[in-house]
Amino acid sequence: MKVVIDNPHLSPMENNDITLRQAQQMVDEWIRTYGVRYFSELTNMAILSEEVGELARIMARKYGDQSFKPGEPTEPDDEMADILWVLLCLANQTGTDLTEALQRNIRKKTLRDSHRHLDNPKLHG
Repeated sequence: MKVVIDNPHLSPMENNDITLRQAQQMVDEWIRTYGVRYFSELTNMAILSEEVGELARIMARKYGDQSFKPGEPTEPDDEMADILWVLLCLANQTGTDLTEALQRNIRKKTLRDSHRHLDNPKLHG
């Protein structure tokens, strides 16, 4: 999985596609340089929940039946990036290598669900 960083303040080398592992390292370096330290795991879990709620609000307004209030963000990209940021923080704090975890998860889903969705008549038609 690649994550694209588009920030003029980053060096040209960092302005290319990055892997999840590199993203974890970049977040760790940022926290140690600018953030002083990580918030506690529990605080980051609460922040993650808050960011998911902010994404849900945008999705409900953009793709659901609600309308946007004046001045509200209308695109989900920044909230998705906030969610990824906090998830990367939590991964770093818990010693989770997200690259390995995602690879294991895809294997698990493939073994478990390789025919389940193909055989689901609700998905065809």
